[in-house]
Amino acid sequence: MISGFKRQNRLTIQSHLDTMAEDPAVYSEHLKGIGPYLKDNDIYLYIDHMCMVVVCLDKYENKDELADEDSYNGENPLYFTASSYRISPVWQLSETMKLIEQKLKEAAISLKMQGVLLSGSIFSNAEDMERIWKEKNVTVIDHLDGLADWTIGVNNDDELMKGAMVMEAIKDMLTPPSTVNEEEDSSSDDLAEDFERLLNDFINNEMDHGEEDTEDEEDQEDQEDTEDEEDEEAYDFLSGEDDDPLSDIRYPTGIIEQNHNISVRVDILRPIANPREELDKLVGCDDIKRRMDELVALTRYNKMMHELFPDSKQHEVSLHSVFLGHPGTGKTTVCKIFGSLLRQAGALSKGHVVVCDRGSFIGTLWGDEERAMKQVLDMAQGGVLMIDEAYLLNGKHENDPGKLVIQLMMNILADETQRDIAIVLCGYKEPMMKLLDMNPGLQSRFPNKFEFKDFTVDELLEITLHRIKDYDYQFTNPAWEKYRGMLAQAYMVRDPETWGNARFVANQLERIYIQHASRCVNQHPQDKHELLTLIPEDILPFDIPRRKARIGF
Repeated sequence: MISGFKRQNRLTIQSHLDTMAEDPAVYSEHLKGIGPYLKDNDIYLYIDHMCMVVVCLDKYENKDELADEDSYNGENPLYFTASSYRISPVWQLSETMKLIEQKLKEAAISLKMQGVLLSGSIFSNAEDMERIWKEKNVTVIDHLDGLADWTIGVNNDDELMKGAMVMEAIKDMLTPPSTVNEEEDSSSDDLAEDFERLLNDFINNEMDHGEEDTEDEEDQEDQEDTEDEEDEEAYDFLSGEDDDPLSDIRYPTGIIEQNHNISVRVDILRPIANPREELDKLVGCDDIKRRMDELVALTRYNKMMHELFPDSKQHEVSLHSVFLGHPGTGKTTVCKIFGSLLRQAGALSKGHVVVCDRGSFIGTLWGDEERAMKQVLDMAQGGVLMIDEAYLLNGKHENDPGKLVIQLMMNILADETQRDIAIVLCGYKEPMMKLLDMNPGLQSRFPNKFEFKDFTVDELLEITLHRIKDYDYQFTNPAWEKYRGMLAQAYMVRDPETWGNARFVANQLERIYIQHASRCVNQHPQDKHELLTLIPEDILPFDIPRRKARIGF
């Protein structure tokens, strides 16, 4: 049973808990708390004849929390966020299991124990902590959405004597149901007494008499508040807090006039208000998230130092970057987040993204490329210029007009006044690296390289769940098993050069939505739940791109 829990992840843990609740050989029980460390946590116990698993629901939610299991000066280990901290939930669960083991030993009950922490937080250093958590016999599954609303079943079958014996042994550790009510009653009584006292003070004008005595204290508090505000301003540079309304920014139309006869449109992606949250939501991309944080942090630090110490030497930070990866790996999405992060850091004035490709520049008349490049750069001022499939500008022919576009871009990058812009070149890794190798000037001016790996099957399944959640859909268990099997099969036979990654998932889901809608129209379901439930009949066979046959020996 313990090994079964250790194999779970954020995609499978809910269904595994449901399976445990239906297993006739496993006693399961829901507890409202186990003192003294977990008296306010929902606890689920799973017991068979050999093992006991203690599952703790950690409903604390934070997008980025740093775990630390070390104790300092005898204090309990702490977890830290950007603005607060708390006692380690893993340490609390581990200590609780030690107390349970002692109780079971006194009752002559021998069971192998394992703890499982289910958390709504995201532990940014989870990989580094895995070894320590393993030593504490705790499996941690974080980043669980809506944990407070989970419905977890139990069987608490009294016929399973081992479970009943355990419950009897630890009964004095359980949070009594009346404890919370008594605390609430006590708190209510105290509140009523405080209110009555303040009311009497007001009637007797005692509060007015105290105003003169507190004037000096208020002056001192005002001075402290001013100092605090100055400290907070310095912190804001680092934290990226930004109150500028995005609606006040004027953006370009996206129309490029290559010549009098031809005009083309480019995409203008507006910045987002909460880019760090959107970056956290991305599936996978852990190395990219870390690298992006480092680049933005250094940029933000430069701004803070310039504001506080105008004469200090600034670190050289180039914002120009290369995004390497196959289609559907999130390059455009990350580029949009990148622009918004740089805007919050103060490196860009607008943060929008202008998305171009070879066709945006190459016209039909002499000079079209230069006119198009000038217009595109004007549009991208204050934001990001993203050139998709940039390697196509490096045509094989010596007089290919794309080479002129590269040279024009190099001239712009050499202009030190062009600081309010970031250029991002995107494309497949091999041809992009070839482009950079053939042009040493590009190599030096694009020092930031981000590689977007193909998604794994598990990551594609997680992306699937995120996408259907946008429409409030959910799979039945048979439908999910069918979908998961078909996706795994498609992944096995994919052509790595043409595989669409998240784009492939999006295309398959569109076919599922259409099939689901057609079925509902024909069957006229009366239950609203059925309208939002995807069944096996909705899962059509996947359109799987096959590997191209190769000719030769």
